[in-house]
Amino acid sequence: MSKKAILTVLGARPQFIKAAAVSRQLQKFEIPEIIVHTGQHFDKNMSDVFFKEMSIPSPQYNLKINSLSHGAMTGRMLEQLEEIILKETPSAVMVYGDTNSTLAGALAAAKQHVRVIHVEAGLRSFNMAMPEEVNRILTDRISNLLFCPTDTAVKNLKNEGYENFNAQIVKSGDVMQDAAYFYLDKAKSSSKIIERLGLTSDFVLATIHRQENTDDPSKLKQIIDGLNRINNEVRVVVPLHPRTQKILKSTSISTDFTIIEPVGYFDMLMLISNSKMVMTDSGGLQKEAFFFGKHCITLREQTEWVELVENGFNRLAGSSSDAILNAFHEMSSKESNFNIDLYGNGKASENIAQHLKNWL
Repeated sequence: MSKKAILTVLGARPQFIKAAAVSRQLQKFEIPEIIVHTGQHFDKNMSDVFFKEMSIPSPQYNLKINSLSHGAMTGRMLEQLEEIILKETPSAVMVYGDTNSTLAGALAAAKQHVRVIHVEAGLRSFNMAMPEEVNRILTDRISNLLFCPTDTAVKNLKNEGYENFNAQIVKSGDVMQDAAYFYLDKAKSSSKIIERLGLTSDFVLATIHRQENTDDPSKLKQIIDGLNRINNEVRVVVPLHPRTQKILKSTSISTDFTIIEPVGYFDMLMLISNSKMVMTDSGGLQKEAFFFGKHCITLREQTEWVELVENGFNRLAGSSSDAILNAFHEMSSKESNFNIDLYGNGKASENIAQHLKNWL
C-alpha cells in the first residue's frame, strides 16, 4: 500500500457514519484509505446491507474485539492494530471521537512513530468519571493533527497548552453535521417510522441511555416522572434500549409515554426532523437536534457542547422531574435563529480532506 495511505480505526456505529462523510471526500482528493473495524460495538445490523445502504466503504480489517472490560478490550485492540500498522506502513492513523477504539488506534500508531490524526479533538466534559473523557484527553495528547469541531474545542486545547506541543490545531467543523445532511434525503425515501407510529409534528423525542441515569434508580425515577408529566401535555416518544426497559420493570417505575424499540439512523433522523423538541442524555443527539432546527433539553448536569447552551438552543435540566418540566415549558415557547454557523454548515469533511492533502 502507498506510503500516502491513511489507516482509519473505527469501532462504533456512529464513528462509521461520521467516517463515511470523510471517506467520500478523501476519495475526491485521491487520498487512499485503509479502514479497520475493531468490532468494539458488536451490532448485528452492521452487515453488508448496512454498509451498502449507508454508502459506507467496507472495512478491509475486522478485529471482532468486543464484550470485554475496558482494559482487556483496549489492550487486545492495541496488540492487533500494531500488527496491521507494521504490515500496512500507513502515512498516518486517523481516529474519531472518544471510544476505546479511538485510544487504542492512537496508542498503536504513536508507539510505532506513525503520525496520529484525531477527528473531534478538543472536546471536554470536565468529568473524569466518564471513560470517554479519559479517552479523548489521552488521544489528543499523542495526536499530531487535531481537527476540532468548534471554537470551544480549539480554546480547550489552547488552554491546556497544546500550542507548545508538537501538534497542529485545525478548526474543521463537525463531520456529524455533514453526515446528518447527507443521510436525511436517504432517510426521507426509505424510513416509514413517522407513518408507522401515526405521528404528527406535535411530539417530543426523548432518549435515555447513559449509565449515570439508567443505573441510578432515584435519577431514573425522576427522569421518567418528568417525561410522564410532559406526556400529559404532548405525546412523548422514547426509543428505549432493552437493558433500560428491564431496569424499569425490575424497579416497577411506571411509564405513560410511548416506548418503541431502538431505531436505526435513518429512522432517528426522521424522528428528530419531525419532532417538536428533543430531550436526551446523548451527546450526539444534542447536536442533531440543532442541525434540524429543534430545541433540546439535556438530561445531564453538563455537556461537551457548551455552545448550544450558550446560544440558547439547549438547556441543561439534569435529572430532576420539576427541572425537566420547567425546561420543557421554557423551551416550548422559545424562538431561536438556527441559521448560526456553529459546526461548519456541512463542510467539515471537505475541510479535513483538503488539509490532509497538503499535510500528508
